[in-house]
Amino acid sequence: MSQPREIVAGATYMITRRVLRRHLLFRPDAAITQFLVYTLAVSARRYGLQVHALCAMSTHLHLVVTDVNGVLPSFLQFFHRIVALGTKVLRRWEGAVWDHEKTSVVRLLTRAAVVEKIAYVLINPVAAGLVRHAREWPGAKVDVSEIGRGVLHASRPSAYLNPKNPQWPAEMTLPLSLPPAIEQDRAEGFRRELAAEVERHEAQAHAEVRRQGFDCLGAERASKVSPYERATSFEALRDRNPTFAVGREQGDAWRIAAAAVRAFRVSYRVALGRWCAGARSVVFPAGTWLMRTLHGASVSDVVLAV
Repeated sequence: MSQPREIVAGATYMITRRVLRRHLLFRPDAAITQFLVYTLAVSARRYGLQVHALCAMSTHLHLVVTDVNGVLPSFLQFFHRIVALGTKVLRRWEGAVWDHEKTSVVRLLTRAAVVEKIAYVLINPVAAGLVRHAREWPGAKVDVSEIGRGVLHASRPSAYLNPKNPQWPAEMTLPLSLPPAIEQDRAEGFRRELAAEVERHEAQAHAEVRRQGFDCLGAERASKVSPYERATSFEALRDRNPTFAVGREQGDAWRIAAAAVRAFRVSYRVALGRWCAGARSVVFPAGTWLMRTLHGASVSDVVLAV
């Protein structure tokens, strides 16, 4: 059985979902980019999520979002389903689109974690040796300068989405919000710090490219590769699936967060055991999602501190 996940209103997350067997189905051409931005905009508006960063790689998607209303599982189910169905139409693809691994959902608990993970998302194309600078990536993405003041626009794609269905407007906008950990009057400082982190990652990626002796693929070539090919670069097996991040050199914050996760899981297991024994009056810990939405179980209002 998988570990229970605490879903808390107002939490910020980095989300990653991978394509089956590393096929290049999200090759960054105009059609898939339009579809991804439009679908994300509809999904975020539907569930009230704030979007801070995204980067659509050819083999996976990265998002950094804040779940204002505590409905992240519903958002992911809707968004990933529409992306998969639309991709099957656009690519004339039979079978599954998504990898069988669980979606990676990492809660960002500190300002340092927000900066580091947004930089990680934006720098992905550079780290993969596809472009020299993050801003050059032709796929769906966010630039540092847009966070907190930019808006992405997309018209309704002609593929898959029914124009007669009112849930698919002709035009959609996607505001790029500041993470709640960043005060509005400190937005410029946050963007400068984030830009410096991106530059640091770019320098490391360039050094690694030189060490391995290969050239960047380039934006134009990346947008023209066959979407039916598979990535061939080495990728370590995903033996870890972290649930939270606190950033570098945040040992005390990590220990506090880890203790809170353990406490939630213990409390959840105890409540679940009593529920399975027939005690329908049992109260699950705050943040319990599935038992509340699927079975109507009672959930505590007291959130464990992190």
